[in-house]
Amino acid sequence: MTPAINLLKKLKVAFELHQYQHDVNETQFGKEAVAKLDPTLNIVPQQVFKTLVVSLNGSNKELAVCVIAVSDHLDLKKAAKILGAKKVDLANPQLAQKVTGYLVGGISPLGQKKLLTTVIDQGALQFDRIFISGGRRGLEIEIAPNDLANIINANFADIAT
Repeated sequence: MTPAINLLKKLKVAFELHQYQHDVNETQFGKEAVAKLDPTLNIVPQQVFKTLVVSLNGSNKELAVCVIAVSDHLDLKKAAKILGAKKVDLANPQLAQKVTGYLVGGISPLGQKKLLTTVIDQGALQFDRIFISGGRRGLEIEIAPNDLANIINANFADIAT
């Protein structure tokens, strides 16, 4: 089990796990998840979310997390405004792995080593259930957006394009 799954079990939050065979040559992890999740789930790409670690104001010491649909791009200006920063950039992948305890492509917003300020794109609210990384490549958690936000003390905001 991953820290994300252990946390959900500990908190007794309703969720479902979905696994698929990760292709080791694949680098578009979110798109792979959309393509490989069970077609009987009848999901759309906007329902599958990726976890992005960002640095604030060019600092490797000030980090936050943005959770957006895999079909979207993070709007750095919107994210900076919401996070109260002058600028936001994607964090170095090695730093993201070190801070979260997860490998890139499997970073979950849940169960990270350190709870970072987190913003979830408001598009998540149009769905009863969304899919987020379960803490490793090839593992997705299906969860209610509000449950996710409550667990990690996240806010919803318009941060994607």
